[in-house]
Amino acid sequence: MDSIIIAIPAAEAQVSGPPSKEKKKLKLSTSPIVSYIKEKRSSKQDTRKLIHSVKVGIALVLVSLLYLLNPLYEHVGDNAMWAIMTVVVVFEFFAGATLRKGLNRGMGTILGGGLGCLAASLAQQVGGIGNSIIVSVFVFVFGAAATYSRMVPSIKKKYDYGAMIFILTFNLVVVSGLRAEEVMKLARERLSTIVMGFAVCVFISLLVFPMWASDELHDSIASNFQHLATSIEGCLEEYFRLVNDKEDQPTSSFISSCKSVLNSKSKDESLANFAKWEPWHGKFGLYHPGEKYLKIGELLRELSSAILSLQDCLQSPKQASSSMRQLIREPCEAVGLSLALTLRELGESLMKMTRSQQEDLIAPKLKSMASELSSAMSSSQLVPLENVDGLAIATSVFMLMEMVEKVEKLAKEVEELGELAGFKTQ
Repeated sequence: MDSIIIAIPAAEAQVSGPPSKEKKKLKLSTSPIVSYIKEKRSSKQDTRKLIHSVKVGIALVLVSLLYLLNPLYEHVGDNAMWAIMTVVVVFEFFAGATLRKGLNRGMGTILGGGLGCLAASLAQQVGGIGNSIIVSVFVFVFGAAATYSRMVPSIKKKYDYGAMIFILTFNLVVVSGLRAEEVMKLARERLSTIVMGFAVCVFISLLVFPMWASDELHDSIASNFQHLATSIEGCLEEYFRLVNDKEDQPTSSFISSCKSVLNSKSKDESLANFAKWEPWHGKFGLYHPGEKYLKIGELLRELSSAILSLQDCLQSPKQASSSMRQLIREPCEAVGLSLALTLRELGESLMKMTRSQQEDLIAPKLKSMASELSSAMSSSQLVPLENVDGLAIATSVFMLMEMVEKVEKLAKEVEELGELAGFKTQ
């Protein structure tokens, strides 16, 4: 069988011993920190859910006064039900989502009611069987056009709910068969109660313990750096663990954290979309760099995919022998530790919205690590290995080099975000 040749530095040609006590302490200390962060975030989420529930309850009580108080009921009548429906449908967890849905509902109601009144007026002027024909044509044209617009990605992303309300309002008005002046009165009364419900939602959502989607996106992206740092450490620790140790110790749970980052695209895009509708608040002011956050999130998902690919390679039945794995243990663990420390530094810098003085040194450090890994594959000193051993080790080293490049891109994006958002220098 032909042998594959892989380069190993001379200083690392011997089997290295178990990790030093300092490294063990460093790795073991991260687990309680991660657990504490998860527990703290879980407790914070439970509190926020309770606050949101209370806010919705208060909003429902306020709009119900339109029914409960006779002076108010005399002005709005049965149309008060539209205010209650507006609160139930519009009030969302995040303030930006509430504004987005409320404004969409308002625009859909105004456009649908206005065009419905015009169509109903035109149909009444024609009269006879032409009335039904014109109403049917208008219902078909506007219903089909609005439905098609909901499938256009750019419209669906921002105005899908408004298009749906437009279809509903237009059909209710134009098919009602009332005289034009009564249609106008009906649309005006319903719009006024919808505005009341929307005003209550906005007032409570923005002024009573507001939940900002921009802050949630910021915290989510920053915490993903910590998750991936722990995943890299856990992946390499499991790979270089001795066979007897693997039988005694259960598989690490870092895979679940890595997969949660990989599946975060939909959540990040929703939060960025909600953040665009939010008014001035926090350190970003009127402008929130949502696109830059989405770019960082995409790079984090690419890195997460690389970590999972490395994990699949390390769990393959065809693995290098334990002695051969020890030959590359020291350089690989050094690279993994540097990657983890870099990710934690970037995550902490992003979380605190500060620019570290060490950021300028991250790129050169990462390039140095890539150079060290490349030297392990160079032809300066050759060690003949079995075919399976050489392929397995070469694959692992290659995946680590890919991770170094992705972390380098992440560092660049975080630095650009700091410049764009005006992060303070430590």
